[in-house]
Amino acid sequence: MPDSKTVKNILKPSYEKRVLFFLITDTLVFFVGLFLGLLFRFNFDIPKNYGIRLEYWVFISAIIKIAFLWFSDVYKLNWRFVSINEFYKIVKSLFLASILIYFGNAVLQKFFSDYSLPRSSVIIDFFVSTFFVLMVRASRRVYFEIINPPKIEKTKRTLIIGAGDSGERIVRELKKGKNEYEPIVFVDDDLSKQNTIIHQIRVEGTLNDIEKIVKKHSIDSAIIAITTLHHSKVKNLFDRLNKIGIKEIKIVPTIDRLPSSDVTVKDLKDISIEDLLARETIEIDSKQVGSLINGKVVMVTGAGGSIGSEIVNQLFRFNPKIVIGYEIDETELHTLQLRFKDKPFEPIVGDVKDKKKIEETVKKYRPSLIFHAAAYKHVPMMERFPEEAVQTNIFGTFNLVKIAMKYGVEKFINISTDKAVNPTSIMGATKRVAEMICRAYDKTGTTKFISVRFGNVLGSRGSAVPIFIEQIKKGGPVTVTHPEMKRYFMSIPEAVLLVFQAASMGEGGEVFVLDMGEPVKIVDLVERLIKLEGFEPYKDIDITFTGIREGEKLFEELLTAEEGTLKTKHSKIYTAKIPKAYNIEDITFNIEVLKNSIQSGSREVIKERLKKLVPFFKDK
Repeated sequence: MPDSKTVKNILKPSYEKRVLFFLITDTLVFFVGLFLGLLFRFNFDIPKNYGIRLEYWVFISAIIKIAFLWFSDVYKLNWRFVSINEFYKIVKSLFLASILIYFGNAVLQKFFSDYSLPRSSVIIDFFVSTFFVLMVRASRRVYFEIINPPKIEKTKRTLIIGAGDSGERIVRELKKGKNEYEPIVFVDDDLSKQNTIIHQIRVEGTLNDIEKIVKKHSIDSAIIAITTLHHSKVKNLFDRLNKIGIKEIKIVPTIDRLPSSDVTVKDLKDISIEDLLARETIEIDSKQVGSLINGKVVMVTGAGGSIGSEIVNQLFRFNPKIVIGYEIDETELHTLQLRFKDKPFEPIVGDVKDKKKIEETVKKYRPSLIFHAAAYKHVPMMERFPEEAVQTNIFGTFNLVKIAMKYGVEKFINISTDKAVNPTSIMGATKRVAEMICRAYDKTGTTKFISVRFGNVLGSRGSAVPIFIEQIKKGGPVTVTHPEMKRYFMSIPEAVLLVFQAASMGEGGEVFVLDMGEPVKIVDLVERLIKLEGFEPYKDIDITFTGIREGEKLFEELLTAEEGTLKTKHSKIYTAKIPKAYNIEDITFNIEVLKNSIQSGSREVIKERLKKLVPFFKDK
């Protein structure tokens, strides 16, 4: 039993009254338990000599039982939210304490019988004490949830879609206390759950019955409580609910994005465009990825960007020794440093064009892996400033590749793009050259160079989706370049997980292509965004078409005409069959020519040089 000084140091002031209350009530319960144990043992006529023994046995048993409860953290529990897990802790602690008391009493019976108790009274004491300790803990919850539940002036009658573990937990928490959502009915496609009752809420039908059930129960809102639901089904549910007037729709994250396996009300979020377009759970070989990253020094260029920061974030799942965040934007890097202040993260402010700074960094930290995400990415802007795209996307990659080889980096992972395929823009052409550089230098040293190519990621900094949302909030119109414009989309966390998987699989020289699913019409995307904001497309918010911008294509390919794909062991990762790889001499010569082109200051000269280097670069 901890002494009073230890108690004072461990307990926070807000807990002290509650803990004192439980210490007192538990001591009384243990006295009652032991007393009833003797009373039942002797048919309600306790011999006088046992009455005397009861005095010191109560003291001994209370100390032992409280000690077991204390070290199981039972006294830290909030009794308003006590659950089966907490009940298990209490039963286990009291059972172990009773075992100790039972065998201690058995020793006394053999050698000092005058101080012992009947063995049956110890067993009875365990059941009585455990029952009353549990009842005291449950009393507050029973009072607030059953006897006197909280009154809410106005609640939203809520349909729960999914009667599995997630749905059960959400309903349990919603019924605990004050909440704006009142669960009314479940729907679930599992026929074995039909007409069952979970926390007084009935499972009344399947997902096909939603329209009928919403009308029958006058539903105001819905919660999609299925963590593994494919995005196509989420999209279908959203459209159906929206059509029948349910505008407030909450959803649980996919299971791979949850902080734990237990979904709670605080995990619920408004349904978003990511849920409608990129809901499918990405599975990776965590053991293989872990062997690539665990205990390694990892460098990430462009660490403050949308992709780079997510790479840094997810690297920590696999226990790297240290992550070096190399970034030119000191504000983004500062934000990243604050975010990962408790992680082994080392920020470095620097430009990939600065060869000296890169070499100093690589020489000092000796990374085993480099994820190269630093690049200029905005197509129209790079059409205006091609020299910047060339210097960062080509020269920066070239600098980093040579330094990675010099200092024995194990793997170099170049983050590429679908705009590198049949490029019609400066940005796409420069990213294609970055792929060529990596292929040229692979197998010329110990460093393995890998490129990973994918399309648009949802929510990236400067991407179209936030711009569309801003236009919707201003009342429109939303501007789209062309009614037939299509793009591939994937969420950033999904893309990064697949990058890790590809990196762990790569043997060097590959250009990996991520399966981006089906391309999405931008106008369809905008219509869904308008609905998500609670408006009707073309009625509340108009959509206007402005024409294709310089350097853009209607449709981005992931493979060129001369390429095909090879399957890998991962269903969402392919390798591009690229027939020709430039050698180091060719690459070095072309880069020197490009440097001279930039010095000329002519956009056309730069573009012509890129066309010679990338034969399938077709300027629009």
